[in-house]
Amino acid sequence: MFGFKVVRQNHVGLIETLGKYRREVDAGLSFYVPMFQKVRIVDLAMIPLSLKGYSVITKDNAEVQTNVTLNYHVTDARKFEYENSNSVESMVQLVRGHLHDIIGKIDLNEALGSTSKINADLANAIGDLTNTYGIKVDRVNIDELKPSASITESMEKQIRADREKTAAIAKANGEARSIEIETKARNDATVSTAKAQAEATIARADAKAYEIKKLNDMLASADSKYFTDQQIQAFADLANSAANTVVMSKEDIGKYSEIPVTAQVMNQISNK
Repeated sequence: MFGFKVVRQNHVGLIETLGKYRREVDAGLSFYVPMFQKVRIVDLAMIPLSLKGYSVITKDNAEVQTNVTLNYHVTDARKFEYENSNSVESMVQLVRGHLHDIIGKIDLNEALGSTSKINADLANAIGDLTNTYGIKVDRVNIDELKPSASITESMEKQIRADREKTAAIAKANGEARSIEIETKARNDATVSTAKAQAEATIARADAKAYEIKKLNDMLASADSKYFTDQQIQAFADLANSAANTVVMSKEDIGKYSEIPVTAQVMNQISNK
């Protein structure tokens, strides 16, 4: 008496006779002896697997939680079923061990910022597991690297401290810059005022010097008649004033008395 088994597409059948592997059959219809034989079906399609909440320690002793997803498929059904009691679990343990080694060689900041490199290193470390477990890992990816709650809190405190420090430095720099600008403005104003005053003083001195020079030039070019006329005018003003005393040297009295107009003025002064 024979039985038959339909093996689906992308699967293989492993026929066991009295519990011992006998042969492998491909997809399609297969016959076997029900009392003595058994058909074990193995899926060859790609299978996704998620590894969540795996804890690893970085080089600087920081604990991080990792979530890893991978895709694998069976490449050797006989090794997959018979040479390991649980080939999938063996593969998972291998992935976790390599992940622990890779992350354990780098510090927390580097681990958080280089997941793509960790993915590549992990894929190279796993390699082809066909000869060992009859499995090939097609893709492995670290979906999340999350520090522990205590480390996350410490990082947040550090970030806040850095922000506050940066803000304090910026404020201090702004105030210092404002004081610098204000001081420079006051100094510039003081210098400008002093410069203007100095220029004004120089201008007044130049004007006075020019006035004196012109007066000296005029006096140098005037003849004796001019001075005599000025003296006569002075005597005339004196005659019309309330003064009645003129102090003169003997020589000046003789000189001015020779001038008729001056003599007349002197007589007017004497009669007061």
